[in-house]
Amino acid sequence: MGKTLIEIDEDALAVAQDAFGTKTKKDTVNRALREVSDRVKRHEARMAAERLAAEALNLAALTDKAAYRPSHGGADDQEHVA
Repeated sequence: MGKTLIEIDEDALAVAQDAFGTKTKKDTVNRALREVSDRVKRHEARMAAERLAAEALNLAALTDKAAYRPSHGGADDQEHVA
């Protein structure tokens, strides 16, 4: 872990400390960074899952009745009737 000198909004820090239950600036900042990182990773995973689902589930094919209903009166139907 690197050491960095930064200016911090003390009001925002106090709110974050209350929310996280942290005592030190270091713990609060590191917790906030982890929270954002985890949120980004969850969002990326959800978007990847949605892409996979969209590729696997072709709604247009499912709503096309001709794709799953047998045809009536076609040449194939007459072969099976005999």
